[in-house]
Amino acid sequence: MMYSFKDKDELIAWIQSEIISASEAMEILDCTKQNLHSFVKRGKLVPVKETGRERFFLRDDVLERKAEASIYNRKK
Repeated sequence: MMYSFKDKDELIAWIQSEIISASEAMEILDCTKQNLHSFVKRGKLVPVKETGRERFFLRDDVLERKAEASIYNRKK
């Protein structure tokens, strides 16, 4: 997917609403830090940026992972 922004302010607004931290991802997914690490390690969730102590994710990727998990959990 290609993104296009009119100006820097529009880009900043998009980043603030669509890029989330690991703690926000854990809250959305209702999971522990260990579960989140496992998702990343297994390629189920890919960070868009990693710093020394933090990972950042696209909100849509996290919501997609949540939807996949709910489908899997319903099959049980």
